[in-house]
Amino acid sequence: MDFSAKEFVWLDWVVLAVGLVGVIWAVWRSIVKDKKKQKGEDSSAYLFGKGEPWYVIGMAIFAANIGSEHLVGLAGTGAKDGVGMAHWEMQGWMILILGWLFVPFYQLLINKMGKIITMPDFLKFRYTKRTGSWLSIITLVAYVLTKVSVTAFTGGIFFKYLLGLDFWVGAIGLIAITAVFTVFGGMKGVMTLSTIQTPILIIGSFLVLFLGLAALGDGSITEGWSNMMAACNAAHEGYGTTHMFHTDPGDPMYPQFPGYVVFLGASIIGFWYWCTDQHIVQRVLGQVPGEDNAEVIKRARRGTIAAGFFKILPCFMFLIPGMIAYALSLKSGSGIEMDITNHESTDGAFAMMVKNILPVGIKGIVTIGFVCALVASLAAFFNSCATLFTEDFYKPMKKGKTEAHYVFVGRMATVVVVLLGLAWMPIMMNMGNLYSYLQDIQSLIAPAMVAVFTLGIFSKKITPKAGEWGLIGGFIIGMVRLLTNVLTDSGKAVMEGAFWENTTWFWQTNWLIFECWLLVFIIALMVVVSFFTPAPSKEQVEAITFTSDFKKSIRESWGVWDIVGTLVVVGLCACFYWYFW
Repeated sequence: MDFSAKEFVWLDWVVLAVGLVGVIWAVWRSIVKDKKKQKGEDSSAYLFGKGEPWYVIGMAIFAANIGSEHLVGLAGTGAKDGVGMAHWEMQGWMILILGWLFVPFYQLLINKMGKIITMPDFLKFRYTKRTGSWLSIITLVAYVLTKVSVTAFTGGIFFKYLLGLDFWVGAIGLIAITAVFTVFGGMKGVMTLSTIQTPILIIGSFLVLFLGLAALGDGSITEGWSNMMAACNAAHEGYGTTHMFHTDPGDPMYPQFPGYVVFLGASIIGFWYWCTDQHIVQRVLGQVPGEDNAEVIKRARRGTIAAGFFKILPCFMFLIPGMIAYALSLKSGSGIEMDITNHESTDGAFAMMVKNILPVGIKGIVTIGFVCALVASLAAFFNSCATLFTEDFYKPMKKGKTEAHYVFVGRMATVVVVLLGLAWMPIMMNMGNLYSYLQDIQSLIAPAMVAVFTLGIFSKKITPKAGEWGLIGGFIIGMVRLLTNVLTDSGKAVMEGAFWENTTWFWQTNWLIFECWLLVFIIALMVVVSFFTPAPSKEQVEAITFTSDFKKSIRESWGVWDIVGTLVVVGLCACFYWYFW
């Protein structure tokens, strides 16, 4: 047998099949044990999980974030644009804000409400019921448009280049498997799968990284790194793709990522995603009944610190291997062929690396981790959708039902989300560049979320109606901008007529600059509205006011190692920026 074969052989298929059977058994066993422990089905445990250890929380946050958009999109953007989009991945420091700042506020509200909360719960309590309901609607729409369909689409690309499967077989197969897994596994299944796939994914991706560098450097990893940097420095008409900030107007990447505004734009999206998005926050809210605040906050914070370390890895796991794939495509005999002007070609970068670089047998093992990553990430979205629908819509309307009934409703909500995601995919595929589409939509949703959550926590003078106006108004403006993006090909098309000529500032402004100004506008809108609407009630203000006992719990929840871990995460992020500045 040729162990260096640049294709999937029978041994890889056997390893993949046996490994997946083992994963299914491990997840099933974990779920059965958990149900026996609970003595029946519990909607809270199904949707949130209960009191997982900090390292499991960290891996779950990481696994929920890593999906096929990383295996395909991040590696693809690495091949095409180098580290230009690394800002969106080098955000371990942003996850720390969730653990150190937002978790105590969320836990305070949990204490006051006497139940685990969703993000709409927070807005309903701080602002108005309508504000929370709109957040649920916005989140569900965003999950269908940017999570379920995008993950399935990029999963189809990955399986096409790695296993040779038809695109639709891979995409629909991934959704079907994940839907079944989510319906029967719930949050416990997602947590267990995350624990299994995270080490496989990390080890496998670093094998791709180091073996790819060795192949590029004819056996020398350091020489391979030098060759990769040289090849990428010569790309894009000599401007290079090895720097994160593009300040020269002549740089081909300047129109998309103008100067230093890219850092601010990425941070706005990151703040929304890591600190206020149900999909991520859900991983830190689980707790054991009767557990004191200090222990809950400590476990959640340490989970976010662990996730902060993990979040540094994707650039090395996916983005840099994409850069290596580009360099290898210039080297004869590598087996990798790539056209950087073809988006689908660059999106297949990581799959081509796995297929051409890893030894026989190892391909199968690594693919197990990748399949688990795709399922865990997509399952996390499905589970969050089930949570939002059950907790924020169904339970308030149908009170007094059994826990098994609520679990069933959550499962049906998952099925609906699956069908909507499938229905949207053909439309999405005709809307141009997938990765730009994804980031554009996130940049239009994030400003309203950031403004409403930040002002809601840090200002006691922002009124309930101001939050409602800010969230709904910001979302409507964002969707109007999205519509113009569709009609004008993200501002590239020349539109004729008086209307288009008079509104070029709205639809032609760079997406990152538009995002920043949208955030400023929403904040200003909320401040102005607060002058003319009733002040928040005493109960609403108390919901964001720490008592002396709660402050004591926060202080008892951290120690020297929490601070050390935090500083190390920030330092590692800073080092990456320094090297690729």
